[in-house]
Amino acid sequence: MLRTLIIDDESPVRSTLRGLLNKTCPQVKIVGEASSVKSGLTAIREHSPDLILLDIKMDDGTGFDLLNQFDHSNFKIIFITAYEEYAIRAFEFSAVDYILKPVNPEKLVIAVNRAAQIKSKDFNIQLSALKDNIQNSEGLTKKIILKSMESIFLFNIDDIVHCGSDGSYTVFETVGNQKIVISKVLKEYDTLLTGSGFFRIHRSHLINLRHISRFDKQDGGYVIMSNGSKIPVSASGRERLLELFEELGNK
Repeated sequence: MLRTLIIDDESPVRSTLRGLLNKTCPQVKIVGEASSVKSGLTAIREHSPDLILLDIKMDDGTGFDLLNQFDHSNFKIIFITAYEEYAIRAFEFSAVDYILKPVNPEKLVIAVNRAAQIKSKDFNIQLSALKDNIQNSEGLTKKIILKSMESIFLFNIDDIVHCGSDGSYTVFETVGNQKIVISKVLKEYDTLLTGSGFFRIHRSHLINLRHISRFDKQDGGYVIMSNGSKIPVSASGRERLLELFEELGNK
């Protein structure tokens, strides 16, 4: 059983979560509730939960203020937020589950099932990445969690050179010449990384613009990356890439 604590400053939200968990998540045992950072801290120490459903913004602080009271946690967290724009990219980069209010029952079940399966040490790596990304003074996400079949990796996004499609998998290449195979399609990482200096240069390739060494125009065009990889450029990718080079040249 997942001993579960609900921490949210809105009574109707706590009631909704309690009802949904009781109805849809038989592996969950609700051991307590709290309505603030202060009472949440007391409840965690009293109940030693396995899982916390944690509101991000409360009257006396944030869920992160509460978590900062713990150097290392033995519990896992699903964040609850009414603010769609608040740190959403940070959550996605860190692979930490969040649920928007009003709570979607199906998403809650998925998040609880994932929490039940992840190891505490792996979750602490994800939580560390999330804290770093949230606290980034420039508001730019700097770290990303990658989960392979065997391991969980934490990378600075600047250290990712190239992402390549391999059917329903994505292969990441890093500055250390690591190759990591992730069981997600490239489109998911295109959506996540494009706003952080990555460019979909071909339907099968997403590159980090920081790591382009040169662009060779022959044979339709290739980019040579900092790790020596030679990546083909599609016709549409070539046009946009040349526009980017021109923009950079005019700065």
